[in-house]
Amino acid sequence: MSEHCKKAYITTPIYYVNDVPHIGHAYTTIIADTLAIYSRMAGLETFFLTGTDEHGQKIEQAAKQRGKTPKEYADEISGRFKALWDEFDISYDKFIRTTDEDHMLGVQKAFKTMYDKGDIYKDVYRGHYCISCEAFFTETQLVDGEFCPECGKPTQIVEEESYFFRLSKYQDKLLEWYRENEKCILPKTRRNEVIRFVEGGLEDLSITRTSFDWGVKLPPEIDDPKHVMYVWLDALMNYLTALGYGTDEKLLDFWPARVHLIGKDILRFHAVYWPAFLMSLDMPLPKHIAAHGWWTRNGEKMSKSKGNVINPKEVADAYGLENFRYFMLREVPFGGDGDFSQKALIDRINSDLGNDLGNLLNRLIGMSGKYSDGAVSSAKVAELYGEELSEVHDSLDKLEPLLFEMQLHHYLEELWKPLAIANKAIDRYQPWVMMKEGRVQEAYALLGLIANILAKVAVMLHPVMPKTTQTIARALGFTINQTAYEDLIKRKDLLSDFTIEKVPPLFPRIEDPLLQEVAPAAAEEKKPTEKKSEPIEGLITIDQFFQTKLAVGTVLEAEEVPKSKKLLRLQVDLGEEKPRQIVAGIKEWYSPADLMGTQVCVVANLKPAKLMGLLSEGMLLAAKDDEGLALIRPEAPKKAGTPIG
Repeated sequence: MSEHCKKAYITTPIYYVNDVPHIGHAYTTIIADTLAIYSRMAGLETFFLTGTDEHGQKIEQAAKQRGKTPKEYADEISGRFKALWDEFDISYDKFIRTTDEDHMLGVQKAFKTMYDKGDIYKDVYRGHYCISCEAFFTETQLVDGEFCPECGKPTQIVEEESYFFRLSKYQDKLLEWYRENEKCILPKTRRNEVIRFVEGGLEDLSITRTSFDWGVKLPPEIDDPKHVMYVWLDALMNYLTALGYGTDEKLLDFWPARVHLIGKDILRFHAVYWPAFLMSLDMPLPKHIAAHGWWTRNGEKMSKSKGNVINPKEVADAYGLENFRYFMLREVPFGGDGDFSQKALIDRINSDLGNDLGNLLNRLIGMSGKYSDGAVSSAKVAELYGEELSEVHDSLDKLEPLLFEMQLHHYLEELWKPLAIANKAIDRYQPWVMMKEGRVQEAYALLGLIANILAKVAVMLHPVMPKTTQTIARALGFTINQTAYEDLIKRKDLLSDFTIEKVPPLFPRIEDPLLQEVAPAAAEEKKPTEKKSEPIEGLITIDQFFQTKLAVGTVLEAEEVPKSKKLLRLQVDLGEEKPRQIVAGIKEWYSPADLMGTQVCVVANLKPAKLMGLLSEGMLLAAKDDEGLALIRPEAPKKAGTPIG
């Protein structure tokens, strides 16, 4: 193994200080923390970076509106992020701020290096600029000729002198990188999106502004004081400056990053601009750029105006931080959008954590106390229960690749299989019967099997639930650390004999929601005037309704239909022999990546029809109003083909 393979550099995006932390920020940071804890446990020298992005016109304006300097405003919001991550016990090694002096020096060095190479030049820029996204857009990219395609806010025409980065120069090199490195962008659908974007042609990138002052100045050698650097060049360089680039470079051997974790809304900046900057600086490219989806609440996009933005601290305080961490990573496939509801969270706590994990530990404590005064031995486990042990190790061997390929929900799904093996073994072998029949050694070995399964699961669950799993480990007479990982997971050793320690139930059952739900907008309190009921047209009988076959489907593939502004082509699993192709006019509201791995409701007995020459074998159910279109989805995951009715 090379020296660099023994290192793991893991980053979150640096969060923009235009707002307080929300559930999306928490999701990214919890994933990164999980990877960092696992990397350390696996013996890798690990550096975990997070922080805040604090420059730009938007911050300057927000500060002015509040009667503060930009630095005062940035200090306040950045402090909230750091305080929350500290309260969440996030194990970051550095919290970087783009207002840090060594960061700004590193950015200036990068600018000078690219300038000297001929990759930066001065010209005049005229284009549509979105203050909210800190980005320019071409005429063809705008919505209705005016609105930002990313956030929907109005853009403004800006004409100013600017320095440009020769992004177009790196188009072919970028495409070569994407094609030679299948996993450079995760999930795969995001990589395909980026390839299509770059194949469409790259224009040189404006990287400075003169219309505001809150930013990193150009290097003094260039002597052009009216310019400040465009926020994305400044922000992206944090991944290098945090390691000392341009100042004290002793940590630079952590580069390249093993994983850059980001939200899908900033994929283009990280997967196009950032690698091009690195190419210009002759720096290695990151191993993985992993883009996750967005979180909705009870099926609705979160917004301040709706009052349904989720405060992660409130959820963690109510339901427990580690339960919240488990839910976030288990509930939704990485890359797809996830829906937060208290019902779904409660179901995960009661079912996965309470019934499957917590109850298994309770059963072991109870049985060992009753049959052996709490003594547990691994002596005859391999001899008597080798088949079960082999199945457990087969599942555990699959886990590490799933983690670093961002298949986090599959990681936890696979990790739960050993728990199912353990619970099934108790029901199958019935230790209470064994004790009655005098088969004491078999019963004791079964207790040893259960203990070892719990111990191995606890080690691999530790990155997700670090405190809970140490409680489980303490009950089983060991501590989770690198040694336990090497012994129990890598070498497949068994626990030394121990006396079990009683611990209170880890996951008390939750019956009712613990947080107040978002109230719907108040209806007008007007007493309706009585009115003679009119017959309703178009009524059908229940028999007619049941002639329509509705079913839950899982989207396996999704792609845009060439030359169509509205259509997406989907491959949907309806529990049949092969997936169905469904062509849906939803491109305006959903990208292919939004749909991958998600579930939809399908009219399954609709006569096939052709749309733009493509056969469509069903129709998706959706609702549309003045605010747009939303697909009708099952509240909780269901087996593909489950009938609706």
